[in-house]
Amino acid sequence: MTYTGAVKVGGPADVHELADLMISKVAVGPMNNNAYLLRCRATGAQLLIDAAAEADTLIGLIGDDGIESVVTTHRHGDHWGALAEVVESTGARTYAGALDAEGIPVATDVPVRDGDTITVGRVELTARHLVGHTPGSIALVYDDPHGHPHVFTGDCLFPGGVGNTHGDAKAFTSLLDDVETKLFGELPDETWVYPGHGNDTMLGAERPHLAEWRERGW
Repeated sequence: MTYTGAVKVGGPADVHELADLMISKVAVGPMNNNAYLLRCRATGAQLLIDAAAEADTLIGLIGDDGIESVVTTHRHGDHWGALAEVVESTGARTYAGALDAEGIPVATDVPVRDGDTITVGRVELTARHLVGHTPGSIALVYDDPHGHPHVFTGDCLFPGGVGNTHGDAKAFTSLLDDVETKLFGELPDETWVYPGHGNDTMLGAERPHLAEWRERGW
C-alpha cells in the first residue's frame, strides 16, 4: 500500500516502508498530534518520536518488541502527555533538546544538542536544534543511503509555514533562519517532512514560499 501520511485520531497507523527503516505514523489526542514509531529493519530496534497522548494507543503500536528510546521534539505539553506512561511500560531511554529538558516533567536521560546522533538499531538520526517555537526544539534528520532524506520536524515546520511563535517577531525570525539554514539549506527538495500535527509535505513543496513566510511574519 502507498504511504500518504494522512492519519486521524482513532484511525490506523500509516506505515512508510523504507529499505532500512519502517516509519509508522499515528494521530493521537485532542490536538491531533502525530507520533512516529521508527523500526530498524535489520535489528528490530524501535524508537518513538513524541509520546504525545493516548498511552494505550502508543503502547499498542509499539507492541511486544518494546522500544529502546523516546525522543521528545520540544517541551509543549501536547507532545509529552503520554511520556511517563510509555516510559514506565517500556523502560525506554528519554531524549530531548538540552534547552527544553527542564520543561518536560519526565527526566531526560540524554540532553540533545545540534548535530548529535541518535541511533535506532543500525539507523542514525541527526538532531538539528531549531530555536523559536521553543528554546530547545529539535528536528531529526534521517539521511537514507538508499534514497532521499526524511526529517521529523515537531512543531518547527509544517505544510504552509513554520511553527507558531505567538507573535514574537524575534522568535519567528530565529525559527525561520534556523529552518532555512539547517533544513532547506542542507537538504534537497525531495526531503520528506513529517510534522508534529497534520499531513506530511516535502521541502520542495515549501521552498518557493520561504520569502512569502518571512514577509508575512508567521
